[in-house]
Amino acid sequence: MTVEWNEVNAYTRTKFIPKLVDNIFNKSVLLNRAKNKWYNSYDGGRVIEQPLEYAQTSAAGWYSGLDTLSVTGNDIAVNSEWQWKTGYASVVIPGTEERKNKGTEGVIDYVKSKMKSAEKTLQDYLGTGLFNIGTDAKAIGGLRFIINTSSTVGGISQTSYSFWQAQLDSTTTTLSLAALNTLFQQCSDDGDTPTMIVTTQTIWSIYWSLLQPQQRFTDAESAKAGFNNLMFNGVPCFWDSHCTSANLFILNEAYLNLFYHPDANFSFTGFDKPVNQDAKIGQVLWQGNLCSSNNRRLGRFSAITA
Repeated sequence: MTVEWNEVNAYTRTKFIPKLVDNIFNKSVLLNRAKNKWYNSYDGGRVIEQPLEYAQTSAAGWYSGLDTLSVTGNDIAVNSEWQWKTGYASVVIPGTEERKNKGTEGVIDYVKSKMKSAEKTLQDYLGTGLFNIGTDAKAIGGLRFIINTSSTVGGISQTSYSFWQAQLDSTTTTLSLAALNTLFQQCSDDGDTPTMIVTTQTIWSIYWSLLQPQQRFTDAESAKAGFNNLMFNGVPCFWDSHCTSANLFILNEAYLNLFYHPDANFSFTGFDKPVNQDAKIGQVLWQGNLCSSNNRRLGRFSAITA
């Protein structure tokens, strides 16, 4: 029986891809937070431009009567520029398997199993990417890349511009409530405070052991979503399997954006036959990057061992 590949492509796009996307975002705490709070479309352009505010205007002050008011200009905003990053997962249907699975329905069942593999691959790449340190030029720049003091992030040197440096603690090796609170306060400005903490399961367990039983409160909404958490200063602390060892991140999500291109937001190319293979091959594509608009409100321990 001839396979109707137009039908297979349509079914893959309408049935398999939405399920794939849901599973990718719902099985990683940081990806889940991104989906619900800071996963945003960015419609094209040579780069992703993220506006920043880094200074107060100098043309301000008190005055009386007919005093001359200053109109002296000073730069208070600049755009950071983030390169597009692209990822993919191929779905390959060998001709031998197409012939074994007779007809369109049989091939669709086979595609379903292959999409599960693509799902796990993309979840791992994107989930790990959020914690990247920036050494792979093709991958998204993750939190270890952004939350630094000497990187060139978004085209702006943290060495040259101190306003662009994050709150990095690379000396604390033993986690304590006092150290955690110090970094938390460094990331805060009046009522503008962090909204989440994320770390490894090992460090999360250390934090658990620091709390008295009566202090082990949780965020009910996060727990309902299936993510273990403990509260610190009123914000949830999670562990994520993709988080890099020795690291703990204190984040104000108001200043994070995981931008995606609307034409490559887990888009499926459709199955085509290569000229030199007995197979049908399609790709799931993603394009975007993780961006920050205020690194000063982001913090990281990078050397926690106990």
